[in-house]
Amino acid sequence: MKAVTEFPIFVITKALQAKAALVAAGKTPEEIQENLGTTFKLEGEKLGYFMQSLEVAGTNTQNLKRVVIMKLNEGEKAPAKAVQVEDLAYVAEFITAAPAPKADTGKGGRPGQGRGGGKGAGGPKGSPWGLSPEEKAMKNKKQTPAT
Repeated sequence: MKAVTEFPIFVITKALQAKAALVAAGKTPEEIQENLGTTFKLEGEKLGYFMQSLEVAGTNTQNLKRVVIMKLNEGEKAPAKAVQVEDLAYVAEFITAAPAPKADTGKGGRPGQGRGGGKGAGGPKGSPWGLSPEEKAMKNKKQTPAT
């Protein structure tokens, strides 16, 4: 499989808008192709690839990243979700959802601090004067056996 060319989303969206305006104006498909070719400076095979890419991308532009045109070698299958036209595969690539940011664990926040393991690494720091009377009462309740 060999990549022939690709068209990024910003070019495709502009072309789809221009194509919609031309269709609304009542232009023929040949006039639309000629107009888009002059607008985007494309001709020959590349214009044909571009027009087919617009057909592929026109069905779903949400989260579309680009359309890649690949030439298939003999005996190769088209990739999944690719539109195959003759010996070419038009692959619409989509932006995947970004992974969720990691939750801050509070360990090693400053450079040179390493990851845990030192004094007091086991949770929030208590009072420097020991347990409060409420904390002592809670601790005593937990330690007494239930009867």
